[in-house]
Amino acid sequence: MEQYKNIMPAPSLDQKLAILSDAARYDASCASSATTRRDSRDGKGLGSAGGSGICHAYAPDGRCISLLKILMTNFCIYDCAYCINRVSSNTPRARFSVDEVVSLTIEFYRRNYIEGLFLSSGIIRSPDATMADMVRIARRLREEENFRGYIHLKTIPDAAPELIEQAGLYADRLSINVELPQDQSVARLAPEKNPATIRKAMGEVKDLRAAAKDRSHRGKRPPRFAPAGQSTQMIVGADEATDAVILRQSTRLYGNYGLKRVYYSAFSPIPDASRMLPLVTPPLVREHRLYQADWLLRFYGFGVDEITAARPDGNLDLAIDPKLAWALAHRGQFPVDVARAPREMLLRVPGFGTKSVDRILTARPHRTLRHDDLARIGANMKSARPFIILPDWRPGQLTDSADLRARFAPPPEQLSLF
Repeated sequence: MEQYKNIMPAPSLDQKLAILSDAARYDASCASSATTRRDSRDGKGLGSAGGSGICHAYAPDGRCISLLKILMTNFCIYDCAYCINRVSSNTPRARFSVDEVVSLTIEFYRRNYIEGLFLSSGIIRSPDATMADMVRIARRLREEENFRGYIHLKTIPDAAPELIEQAGLYADRLSINVELPQDQSVARLAPEKNPATIRKAMGEVKDLRAAAKDRSHRGKRPPRFAPAGQSTQMIVGADEATDAVILRQSTRLYGNYGLKRVYYSAFSPIPDASRMLPLVTPPLVREHRLYQADWLLRFYGFGVDEITAARPDGNLDLAIDPKLAWALAHRGQFPVDVARAPREMLLRVPGFGTKSVDRILTARPHRTLRHDDLARIGANMKSARPFIILPDWRPGQLTDSADLRARFAPPPEQLSLF
């Protein structure tokens, strides 16, 4: 970091905020879902953290909830090829002090700009030194400022276990980045990082969370540890991993570490990243399809092989959503009779979500459901019509029509030559 001191003036606080909030946009996993409520309705603290997502996410009632999302610093001693903040990158640098992050969080909250803090960081001096500063920030907010809003810390896996343990006592959620879907890609593109170390740290967080739920023999509850759980972030598109490989890795991560969420971060090429492979798919569209597929794996009973079998290359169809792609590839199972189909099959109908399926099953014993009834309970009938039978609706030949996919896929677009 000394090399930068001699070539640029110290930035102002406003300049630091501009640099480090912009740098933080590459960090995902900002939801506070399922956190234990901390609130200040008793008049003894500041802020509150509820069960809704934050960082410009939307609560169930439509409110937009936000947090202060910054890096403590974008200086970094590592040279990960996919990261704009790598040591070899020519990018403006800045660093917040512990006092500055604490002050910004409290002042932004007092002005009603935020409801919490999402804090990540580049690695300065050493993983332990960086993690210690992040823990200091969280401790100061909780113990000195009595801040009860949401805190999410991006944990550094190479840091000492006792630092990670301390972080979980003050943060609502911890996240540890697995970086890339394949170990060999990490070795090639982020050689200073070790996938085994990352997984070990994730396992320790899982164990600490489990231990925090156990009462002592006297019934005393231990201190809460990361009550909103842990998540991870995976960069997609920086290596040759197919969507099938990515989703299998995500399934293992959910099962092995009890994660609340795997976040997919679309890679966009960075100038001078000579170790990058050519970008072959639109990054944000691919990211969106992976989130949809992830949802199907977790809540709809699909398997990875089912979702990715529609294409021979193991990738998702970018033009249509994964459930529709599966339905089009398995037309022999449709149309289904909404009045008789089991829950497992209803969940596979395009346009039916988990809530609409639950409402269908609740209503079926009491009444005959018709087309308008399904529309009222929230089903997307435009997507569902070719795949269902109702007393007042039959798709006829629509289910097997050759142009059914074209009805849902976006129209072809003439690309500009200039």
